[in-house]
Amino acid sequence: MDYALQVKDLSKVFGQQQALQQVTFHVKRGEIFGFLGPSGSGKTTTVKILTGQLLPTAGDVTILGKNASKMNGSDLGRIGILTDNSGLYERMTINDNLKFYAKLYNAPAGRVEEVLQLVGLAEEKKKPVKKLSKGMKQRVLLARAVLHKPDVLFLDEPTSALDPGNVQKMHDLLRDLNREGTTIFLTTHNMEEAAQLCDRVAFLHEGQIREMDEPKLLQRKYAKNTIHLELKDGSNETIINDAGGAERLYQYMQAEEVLAVHSDQPTLGDIFIEVTGRELA
Repeated sequence: MDYALQVKDLSKVFGQQQALQQVTFHVKRGEIFGFLGPSGSGKTTTVKILTGQLLPTAGDVTILGKNASKMNGSDLGRIGILTDNSGLYERMTINDNLKFYAKLYNAPAGRVEEVLQLVGLAEEKKKPVKKLSKGMKQRVLLARAVLHKPDVLFLDEPTSALDPGNVQKMHDLLRDLNREGTTIFLTTHNMEEAAQLCDRVAFLHEGQIREMDEPKLLQRKYAKNTIHLELKDGSNETIINDAGGAERLYQYMQAEEVLAVHSDQPTLGDIFIEVTGRELA
């Protein structure tokens, strides 16, 4: 199996606080992997360790086949990072910001125009950053993160505080990047976002991974195996999805008493509550 990321027994301690405790997971090349948890669960700490901004207390991290602690400038040039720490120059235009970073990354001529087209800001490139909306700023940050065509892209809460329209634009951009072969490591506390975007997800709670799999497989694993009926007399009935329940449903259908049938498939949010005992917030 070809892995973009391999993490084994990763731990991080800040003073007396255990931020991460023996976290183990892998991310396949070309995958969108969701790292899900509430604020304070250890998501950002994990991203900082994976991207070389923090050293772990213990554990091993391998990125694109190389030990993270031994990565040089060339190796780090194969990853891109989008966090809430802007680093953009507010008085400079979008275009000038990206040209500045393109020089730092030794990006080829014409790459700035490519990423402006990618994020839909080619027509806005002469605007100063200080006049941009939150959604437009996030798109500039994404453009900066992919200027050098990274193999792995780390996104820490990329849609936080965005309105629904800009969230959808960001999702479309991430799908486009992934189709081009970029592996994406995404942290979020938005379970709906994870279900839409991610090939696999991990639930992080109090510094530990509590569950990990494909969203659909998790929903199947935690399904309650019940069916909910809305009846014409205004009542509701829940039946077990087994042979006896099938017979009961058949009787209702024959009597034409059913208005609607709903399966009891849990959301990722429902599953997180069941696994951890708390809601995402």
